[in-house]
Amino acid sequence: MSLSTLRLSTPQLRRVLALDAIAGAGTAVLHLAFAGSLAGWLGLSEGLITAAGWALLAYIALAAILARQVMPARGPLMVLIVGNLLWGVACLALAWGGDSGVTALGQAYLTVLAVAVLALADLEFLGWRAPVQRLAV
Repeated sequence: MSLSTLRLSTPQLRRVLALDAIAGAGTAVLHLAFAGSLAGWLGLSEGLITAAGWALLAYIALAAILARQVMPARGPLMVLIVGNLLWGVACLALAWGGDSGVTALGQAYLTVLAVAVLALADLEFLGWRAPVQRLAV
């Protein structure tokens, strides 16, 4: 099997989407409940951490809706994939983009977050590019 033919079946895609929603919910709770503490530890502003937590709530809703669909809609799925890509790149830019006051722990946190989000985007893309007839359960 080559990488160009690698695909995820619909049940696999739905599991990835559910994992994405659960991981996003955990991150949102962490950001909203502990924004003040995280700000000091990570070297990020409390406002940025709180805003990220609230933004994740909309993202979680979309991922959860798609995970529950028999055949996840391709348009909204691509919105989720692009959102993951942008979130991952933003995390890396914030972590490594220069003199932003981010601590070493903040760099590690943002890098791990970016790797996880980009991996989810990749897995979701493998499900998105599956032929429509293969998406049936």
